[in-house]
Amino acid sequence: MASMKFKFFAALLGAAVLAVGCVNTVTGGRTAGIPFIKDKIESRYEKPPEPIFEAAKQVIREQGELVTEGTLYGQTNALGNTVRTVQGKVDQRTVWVRVEQLDPKITDVTVQTRTAGGVSDIDLAAQIDKQIALKLVR
Repeated sequence: MASMKFKFFAALLGAAVLAVGCVNTVTGGRTAGIPFIKDKIESRYEKPPEPIFEAAKQVIREQGELVTEGTLYGQTNALGNTVRTVQGKVDQRTVWVRVEQLDPKITDVTVQTRTAGGVSDIDLAAQIDKQIALKLVR
C-alpha cells in the first residue's frame, strides 16, 4: 500500500514539473511560469510612444519598484522604431511593460504580470494598464 502511494505521489510530482515551464516575456526574455495562461493586457493609444513610456515608468514607481527600463537591443518593429520596455516589482509580482509604436499615430502597450511561482496575475496587469491610461488623460 505504501509503495502504491509513493508511486502515485511521484507521478503527481512528475506531472506538476512538466506543467511548469518557461514562458516568454513581452520584453524578450524568459521566466519560469505556467504556460497557456492569459498573463497579458494589450491596449492601443493615439499618442506617440514617449509619453506612454514615461507614464508606464511612473505607474510602476508609484505602485512598487522600477527594476529596469530601456529598449530591446537590436529589435525594431516594421516601421523601424525601437521597442521600449519597463520591468518592475509590484505587490511581490514581476511586471513587464512593452511600448511599441505601430504607425505614426498608434502606439501599442502590453502589460504582463507573473507571481514568484510563475502564476499569472491578470487583475494586476489590468490595473496597471488602467493606471497608464489615466496618466495619459491628465
